[in-house]
Amino acid sequence: MYRNTPTGYGRIAITFHWLMAMLILGMLGFGLYLDRLPQSDPRLFGLYQLHKSFGFVVLALAALRLVWRLLNPSPKLPDGMPVWERLAAHLGHIGLYALIFAMPITGWLMVSASPWGIPTVIFNTLPVPHLPYPEMLGTKEQAEGFFKALHAYGAYLLIALILVHIAAALKHHFIARDDTLKRMVSTEPARSSDDLFSEKADA
Repeated sequence: MYRNTPTGYGRIAITFHWLMAMLILGMLGFGLYLDRLPQSDPRLFGLYQLHKSFGFVVLALAALRLVWRLLNPSPKLPDGMPVWERLAAHLGHIGLYALIFAMPITGWLMVSASPWGIPTVIFNTLPVPHLPYPEMLGTKEQAEGFFKALHAYGAYLLIALILVHIAAALKHHFIARDDTLKRMVSTEPARSSDDLFSEKADA
């Protein structure tokens, strides 16, 4: 069961979800740790290179996940959800996707605008070119500060959305008692759709 069905997620979507969840949580914690290190710390250069490397991994996985979602639509929302909750679910997912893309891109722009001109080499193997920054932002220092602020505030907003996402999943599991959480950890709900189709075909 690799593809999604109307009742659940397939194995590929589930793998994307949990792999990216672990990477993003790790990157958020890593970023907060880096922010607290003194600029004189000799480990800083290597740690920032590692942070940037994983940032590009997240960006690549986010692009692949978005393509998979466009080609393989998500299951329908549980029956009985009020309109406002359906709207909140859609907006929440849009916000998560937007920030998952925005975090590595703003980090890339921040490094590109830095007057230090420090290169980015993914896992000490693949060099990544710097992006041009809008001259309307002023000097390189001003542009770097602008993207740094976007990156920082985006991280805190992403943390907030993740907490809301987790709370909503737990609410569905323990209060609404539907399959919302179960179908993101198992392909069983997705298979139930195929089972129903088979029964109708046999009839």
